[in-house]
Amino acid sequence: MAAAIRWLFRIFVTLALLAGLASAALYWFMARSLPDYDARLEVAGLDAPLEIVRDNSNVPHIFGETDADVFFGLGFAHAQDRLWQMTLMRRTAQGRLSEIFGARTAATDELMRRLDIYNLARQSLGAQSDETMTALEAYAAGVNAWVSEVNTGARGRGAPEFWMFEPQIAPWSPADSLAMIKLLALNLGTHLGEEVLRARVSLALDDPERLRDILPDAPGQGVAALPDYAALVPGAGQGATRLAAATPDLWPVAERGLGGASNVWAAGPTRSASGGTLLANDPHLAFTAPTLWYLARLELSSGGVIGATVPGMPLVLLGRSERLGWGITASYADDQDLHIEKVNPDNRNELLTPEGFKPMRSRPSILKIRDADPVTLTLRWSENGPILPRRQFDLSEITPPGHVVSLSWTALSPEDGSMTAGLELMRAGDVDAALAAAEGFVAPGLNLAVIDAERIAMKTIGALPRRRDGHASKGRLPTPGWIAENRWDGILPYDANPVFADPAGGIVGNTNNKVVDRPFPLHVSYHWGDTQRIQRWRRLMQNREVHTRESFMEAQLDTVSPTARSLLPLVGADLWFTGEAAPEGTPERLRQRALALLAGWNGEMNEHLPEPLIYAAWMRALQTRLIADDLGPLAAEFTHLEPLFVERVFRNIDGAAGWCDVVQSARVETCTDMARLALDDALIWIDERYGTALESLRWGDAHEALHAHETLGGIGGIGWFANIRQSTSGGDNTLSRGLSRGTGTNPFTSVHGAGYRGIYDFADPDSSVFITSTGQSGHPLSRHYDDLGDLWRRGEYIPMTLDPDLARAAAVGVTELIPAGRAE
Repeated sequence: MAAAIRWLFRIFVTLALLAGLASAALYWFMARSLPDYDARLEVAGLDAPLEIVRDNSNVPHIFGETDADVFFGLGFAHAQDRLWQMTLMRRTAQGRLSEIFGARTAATDELMRRLDIYNLARQSLGAQSDETMTALEAYAAGVNAWVSEVNTGARGRGAPEFWMFEPQIAPWSPADSLAMIKLLALNLGTHLGEEVLRARVSLALDDPERLRDILPDAPGQGVAALPDYAALVPGAGQGATRLAAATPDLWPVAERGLGGASNVWAAGPTRSASGGTLLANDPHLAFTAPTLWYLARLELSSGGVIGATVPGMPLVLLGRSERLGWGITASYADDQDLHIEKVNPDNRNELLTPEGFKPMRSRPSILKIRDADPVTLTLRWSENGPILPRRQFDLSEITPPGHVVSLSWTALSPEDGSMTAGLELMRAGDVDAALAAAEGFVAPGLNLAVIDAERIAMKTIGALPRRRDGHASKGRLPTPGWIAENRWDGILPYDANPVFADPAGGIVGNTNNKVVDRPFPLHVSYHWGDTQRIQRWRRLMQNREVHTRESFMEAQLDTVSPTARSLLPLVGADLWFTGEAAPEGTPERLRQRALALLAGWNGEMNEHLPEPLIYAAWMRALQTRLIADDLGPLAAEFTHLEPLFVERVFRNIDGAAGWCDVVQSARVETCTDMARLALDDALIWIDERYGTALESLRWGDAHEALHAHETLGGIGGIGWFANIRQSTSGGDNTLSRGLSRGTGTNPFTSVHGAGYRGIYDFADPDSSVFITSTGQSGHPLSRHYDDLGDLWRRGEYIPMTLDPDLARAAAVGVTELIPAGRAE
């Protein structure tokens, strides 16, 4: 027996040693790709020596003799820190993910091939200025210089992910950078999905007028009702089946509610305590590890520029120069339209047009799939745009037999000058020059806020389609593509885009809210991204006569929910303080305790409080009870609280209280009944999920921010290491936005918010600050993988300075790049 135990012990020790050696070897291989920031390298493609100073937060400050060399340095720095992220985004744009991930990403590749994103990016090279082409070529040379260094210098394949997936890296090209902008536009686009949802809801409801309850317009004048989709497109929904229930892997289109968002606001000298101008910006996107944003400073011939870049592009998309500050939000401009196209029953390669049946344009595309046979796709286009697969976007549920669906979208332009516009914006010296530079911007649709030393302005930029007055749905539902009135008639002139310059009140801002109320077709949009945060922002801006950098910080980090403050008194009006205290241990007593907590709550979605969790669970359960019987399975599409819907119901606007009655039951339920039952549902769910006293609950336990690594995040123990999790405050409708997942066992996990925050103070520009939600490096073994994330979670910032001496102070490294053949 003793001998057996000794042998078992020896076997255990041997296995442990082998496992340790394997782990050490794996760590050694992975760590080889960590770049040495203190290095002197000889590289091809430079005109003169270049210096990359990485400050103590690992933000590169790039100094070169020419602008081309500086862009070279940015490409080099991006590749050092984010090479896997860049190649993954490029593969997404090209529709080539399945070459390394197999069949699980085939649907994503098919969509990208049918949209033809990458080919359009290549065609758009001809729309760039000479200066832009110089920047794009220099940037690509910088990326390729680092790739060459990886290949020749035994640097661990450049990133740890390349040990698990295809290690071959194609050279970077200027078209790759243009494809990044189009990929961003696809992620920010929301109108395609919204049109499909409106059509599906219209088909599901017995009374089309009820559509304006569940999908109401933003407050203010607008379209009150839509045409009946079944009448608009006869045969839609008949015999339809849902062909794809799950979102494909690495899907580039945001799910409903998780599209682009942002906050931006600016104060002029009359509203600034210092007499200078101020600007605050925090764009909201899906949380990832690493974040999309990469901080950098470029020393150009026109002056220093510092801010947030996107790896893959030679562009400071958000930031400031010595003379100008700029920020953006998603504008929610309606730049997408779906068209139902009628197929010729005698020739399936023809579609009906206003002039009769005409052939579709088509070409084959071979989709290579790892560990599977390649698939040949036939890509097709109507006169309105590319034909989309019926099995995606739930199109099968709204498309009649004998028809297909096409997409009109401004980003599908082969003459997209957005990159040139962005680079000219970086060099602009004042507000007028900045707004003029943005004229060439095509997609995505954005609200651009700019400040110089004395002025402020905000303008919607990006191409807006020119629709005809007779458009059947005003762009809100898919429409028959063979009817001329439903087709686009070019693009509106840039002067038609809304602009707000030097307002009398001294402040401009946007939280994705409705910016104009103009009649169709100059309306900009009927679908906006926010009706709630704007309420809190207006109050915070007007509560002070003048603002400071610190007051802008407070607004960016504000976690009070105006939605909770407005809905709780409505929903709980007949539940608070009614009757005597119920016996302990009863559901009634638990309900009373929950209501007592909410009665004393100010709406602050603080991570340490129980009330935000009780509120969020209650509203979630309430909305489910209100819509489940009317919409059936379609109710699952409403994954987030619809505040305007709940308000319409409890105020009984236009008879909306009818949603409270359960259609299938004999009795007539009231909204008070629904509120009470929903609160009980929520408390049961909380008890099952957390099993603790209400007073001990923490919102932060449910509202944990998840920054998931897009490829390693779902791999067992590796995901635990590569993903970043943080207990956070905020919520769906707070200025410090932490949008919840809305589905699954942890529906309140925060998955979407401000990956970047910046505040620019032109009274003292070098006192400006910025931060990102993770870190500069995309390497999970780097200390800069998540170091900024700790500051971000606590609401802290780092200096945003153009002072080279401050950049060098305590720098983590200085990289010297020497032109090949000129090393001493």
